[in-house]
Amino acid sequence: MELTKEQSKLQNIMHTVIGKAWEDESFKQTLINSPVETIEKATGEKLVLEKGVQLVVKDQTDPSTVYLNIPRKVELDNLELTDEQLELVAGGEIAVGLAVVGVFAAGIGIGIALKHA
Repeated sequence: MELTKEQSKLQNIMHTVIGKAWEDESFKQTLINSPVETIEKATGEKLVLEKGVQLVVKDQTDPSTVYLNIPRKVELDNLELTDEQLELVAGGEIAVGLAVVGVFAAGIGIGIALKHA
């Protein structure tokens, strides 16, 4: 399953931000303290969160600790699929499509969008 342009762009931004946090302790601390502002400043992209949603950054770089992230539960009754995802459903690939969407959403956070400034 291919990511949409928006999903791919957001994934690239997150990879860039995470890489910078690995290399620059000061940046990492700023990212933890003010994630949205730090990401916007570092990438030049405006992040828009759903109303009532906050972005939390946790430092999970300690190699002596294993972290388990429990993502928020996706409400499938209220889930709106893109045209591409609907085509997958029509083609019998619903399990794979929803699994990829779920993993992607958990990996980068549901409710984050880019707004072109």
